[in-house]
Amino acid sequence: MNSAVSPISCKVNNVFIHVSNLEKSVKWYSHLLGVPFNKDNVVSPVYNIPVTTETGLTLDDHTFEEGFKLKPSDHVLFNFFVTDIDEAYNFIKSNEITIVKEIERIGDFAYFNFKDLDGNVLMVCNC
Repeated sequence: MNSAVSPISCKVNNVFIHVSNLEKSVKWYSHLLGVPFNKDNVVSPVYNIPVTTETGLTLDDHTFEEGFKLKPSDHVLFNFFVTDIDEAYNFIKSNEITIVKEIERIGDFAYFNFKDLDGNVLMVCNC
């Protein structure tokens, strides 16, 4: 590999989640993350969830990509941060969201995995 300085920043800029129904997914993720939902702001093919950090979260329904086949990820690609893993777990359970891995605790570190509306596996983690 060339030893030249890379022009690529060492920063994750945006995460894309592929969805089958943009409006339903925007509503679901908005509830999950506690952000306002206004269906008038949802315009296919993508919607940027208003996040409070540098890394963005975009839902993409591929409206303009004829023949696109959604293949939900069955393994975690990123996690959502929480300060209280038990509170987050109870929130997910109370909203009847499918949990695919129960809370695992390793010292102070804890996480669990769940599925979104399309079956993408997501993680909640306290670190």
